Amino acid sequence: MESSLTHRFVDVNGVRLHIAEQGQGPLVLLLHGWPESWYSWRHQFGALAAAGYRVVAPDQRGYARSEQPPDVTSYTLLHLVGDVIALIEELGEEQAIVVGHDWGAPVAWTAAMLRPDKVRAVAGLSIPPILPGGMVPPSITRTQYGEGFYQVYFQQPGVADVEFAKDIPESFRRILVGASGDNPLGREPRPLVIPDGLGLLDTMPESPTLPAWLTEEDIQAYAEDYALHGEQAFTGAFNWYRNIERNNELLAPFRGRGIDVPALYVVGDRDMVTSLRGPDGGPTPSEILRGQGGSGNPLDAVAPQLHGPVVLPGCGHWTQQERPAEVNAALLDFLAHIDGPAPR
Repeated sequence: MESSLTHRFVDVNGVRLHIAEQGQGPLVLLLHGWPESWYSWRHQFGALAAAGYRVVAPDQRGYARSEQPPDVTSYTLLHLVGDVIALIEELGEEQAIVVGHDWGAPVAWTAAMLRPDKVRAVAGLSIPPILPGGMVPPSITRTQYGEGFYQVYFQQPGVADVEFAKDIPESFRRILVGASGDNPLGREPRPLVIPDGLGLLDTMPESPTLPAWLTEEDIQAYAEDYALHGEQAFTGAFNWYRNIERNNELLAPFRGRGIDVPALYVVGDRDMVTSLRGPDGGPTPSEILRGQGGSGNPLDAVAPQLHGPVVLPGCGHWTQQERPAEVNAALLDFLAHIDGPAPR
């Protein structure tokens, strides 16, 4: 896989980004989530390139081999969408199909909402389109899930950063296994509410063996790239969370806007992010999207040209890594329905 990819750096919006690319044809941008990198798409490059697409996956700003701006306010959704649009242009293209997983999904959904002239189709894995701010702000989730909610915990500068940077390979091992559909501590999705006095990693299991979809080489690949930032290995990634409230404020003028381009949503039925229910019995993010928590917009109303959604039984949060064959099939089916097969 690695020998068929090329790697290089590009400058967009004053930030140096690492990108991996393969294939020729219409551009497909793959946007990773937290705490990942281009490597999370390792199983998608070959399948999409073989189908006649130019596949590009960046390390987004603050992550892995890419530059990490020091100012926390440099990680708003407007900055991140700006990177996507600038990257499309830097690659010499007019438009792209944008696919995002986890945090990459809000970036993809928001890019499609704001720039349908540049995003001709969009797919989100795990995180549904909670528009316009991408995610429910901490001012709401704090009241629903408590101070221990993981996104609230991440707001504290330097706390989670130190926890995760202490042993980078072990951090990846715990978070990747713990948020997967193969979590050994039970068949129900794990809650993301952290008990007092513990860190997030303390709630994730020690795993003497890895699930079949994850290898020690995979963990090392992530760890080596994150280690390039030293003690700030995860700070850029956490800074995305530290802008959730700001995102909702900045994007307030776009309330009521939907996604006008063809769209696909793929999620595992054991994804803890979309299954989380707080200790007070509050709604899950999926229920919020369906209108039970105040948004009033079901998925097909937000994205009228929805193709899907696709629900993967037994799959946890790491959608395209846990179920690469199913995800590839869903993406290729979606791409074929946009405007026919890609030219070869």
